Amino acid sequence: MTRTPTYKAGLAWFAAVGSAWVFVLVALGAFTTTIGAGMAFPDWPLSNGSVNPHGWLTEIDKFAEHSHRLSGTMMGLITIVLAVWLHRAESRAWLRKLGWWALAIVIFQGVLGGTRVLLDPVHVPGFDMSLGQMLRIPHGVLAQVYVCMLFAIAAGVSRPWVENSFGAAGDRVRRLGWWCVALLLVQLTVASTMRHNYAGLAIPTFPYSTPEGGLLPAAWDYKVVLHFLHRAMAALIGVMVLVYGHFLWREKTLTPFLRGCSVLLVALVTLQITLGAQVIWTGRSVAMTTGHVLVGALTLATTFVVAFFTGRGSIEKAHP
Repeated sequence: MTRTPTYKAGLAWFAAVGSAWVFVLVALGAFTTTIGAGMAFPDWPLSNGSVNPHGWLTEIDKFAEHSHRLSGTMMGLITIVLAVWLHRAESRAWLRKLGWWALAIVIFQGVLGGTRVLLDPVHVPGFDMSLGQMLRIPHGVLAQVYVCMLFAIAAGVSRPWVENSFGAAGDRVRRLGWWCVALLLVQLTVASTMRHNYAGLAIPTFPYSTPEGGLLPAAWDYKVVLHFLHRAMAALIGVMVLVYGHFLWREKTLTPFLRGCSVLLVALVTLQITLGAQVIWTGRSVAMTTGHVLVGALTLATTFVVAFFTGRGSIEKAHP
C-alpha cells in the first residue's frame, strides 16, 4: 500500500466510527462509577473467571462493569486497526505517530483499569481511598486525552482537512480555542478528582453554596474545596466559551459551518451547566450524573476539534 496525503474515504469513515464509539465507552464508564459497580468483579482481565460471567445480563452492577470492559476491548481493537491503517496508508508522519500514541494510551488505559481492580484491597495510610480507588482518577483523566487524540485523527483524515476547505483563522481565535481546551482539561481533571472522592454533593445546594443564599460555603474541607473549585471553573469556562464563540462567529475567513460551531459550543456548555445543577437538585440521580460526564467529554471533544481545525495551517506546517 502506497502512503499518500490524499483523502481516503474508508479510513475517514473508520476514524469517525472510532470517535463515536469512544462515547459508548465513556458513557458506560460513567454509569459504572455512578452506581458504584467498579468492583462488581474482583478479578481481571476476566470477569469472575469468564468472558461471559453468570448474571451480567440480569444484574445491573455486573452488566455495567462487564459492558464497560467489553466496550473497552472493542475500543482497543478499533484503535489497533486505525493505527495500522494510518501506518500503511498515510504519508503524514504526525498522523502515523498519533495513531501509535492512541494505541499506546488505550492499552495503558486497559492495564490501568485492571490494576485499579486488582489493587482495590490495598490500603494507603492517611487516605480514605485504597490504592486501587486512587487509580480511578488518572484513568478518568487519561480517557479525556484519548478522546481528543481520536478526534484529532478523525479530523486529520477528513475531507475538509485534506482539502483545506474550512478556511484559516487568525491568531486570536486560535489562541482562544486552545485556552478553552486547556481550561476544559483542567476542569475535567478537577471533576474526576471530585467524583472519585465522593464530593459531588459536598455542597448540596445550587446556585448558592448555602441554604441561606451564601456564595461561599459555611464550612470547608477538601471535598468542599474540590466541589467549589469545580463550580468556579464552570463559571470561568462559561465566560471563556462565550468570548471564544463571539470571535469565532466573527471570523469571516472561516466557512459558515465552522463559524456556526460557536453556537454549538455555547449550547453544550449551557447544557453541561444545566446538567450539573440537576445533579445537585436530584441528589446525583444516575441519569443526570451519567449525562453530565458524557456531555463533559463531548464538550471537550467538540471544542478540541474546532480549535484543531482552526489551527490546521500551523499543525501541517510544523509537522509535515
